Amino acid sequence: MTHSGADVAALLSANGLRPSRALGQNFVADPNTVRRIARLAGAGSGSQILEFGAGLGSLTLALAETGAKVLAVELDRYLLPVLRSVAEPVGVEVIEGDAMTLDLSGLLSEHGGGSWSLVANLPYNVATPLVFRTLVEVPAVQSLLVMVQREVGERMAASVGNPAYGSVSVRIAYFAQAAVVGRVPATVFIPRPRVESVLVRMDRLPVPAVDPAVVSYQRLAAVVKAGFGQRRKMLRRSLAGVVNPEAFDRAGIRPDARAEELTVEEWGRLAQ
Repeated sequence: MTHSGADVAALLSANGLRPSRALGQNFVADPNTVRRIARLAGAGSGSQILEFGAGLGSLTLALAETGAKVLAVELDRYLLPVLRSVAEPVGVEVIEGDAMTLDLSGLLSEHGGGSWSLVANLPYNVATPLVFRTLVEVPAVQSLLVMVQREVGERMAASVGNPAYGSVSVRIAYFAQAAVVGRVPATVFIPRPRVESVLVRMDRLPVPAVDPAVVSYQRLAAVVKAGFGQRRKMLRRSLAGVVNPEAFDRAGIRPDARAEELTVEEWGRLAQ
């Protein structure tokens, strides 16, 4: 059984805890929501789930309920005793640490290797860096289902022609196919945030969208960031000094095109 709103409030009160604004803590307090997240993530018997920011364990319990193997990472030392008390009895292993600095590949290897899924309610201030860290550094994670601020999630999943399409969209498309798969109302959180949230699912491509032997992610990211850094300018101006002028002809890209017009494959040709 996972936590209701009353359960979350009682756990906080009984342990003298308050959500940390500095850590971006907004606890999900609705069993239907966390079970929907577990379902959309494909959690079930035989699956291996890595959770960041497990908090009081609302989502953790829903994931464990499916029969999945769950590793729950939590940074807040004040929450850890509560998380352990609710999660460890149902077979979850709780890891104390910062998801931005832990050796995640080593951690997953130590716990059986194979393919993993990341499932997380991500703090708004670190959501994008955590997603990129996972995509770039942890190839064992084959899918991600993350709850993030609506604007952030729309940027993650946007494609050419969408107003939200930008540098984040292209760099995620290098690694994965992304889509917004659900919305989450502010009313299911304690405390209630001032922003809307969405669920974004990312499935890692069998190989990156641009051949890494030809163009590394680091090179692609540098070119894409430069192009979108001055997105109102034509690419020949925003990319001056980043790509050679003759690269446009070789890549079949118009020099007067703007950043939001290029697909990830076209960015790859230009970066090459």
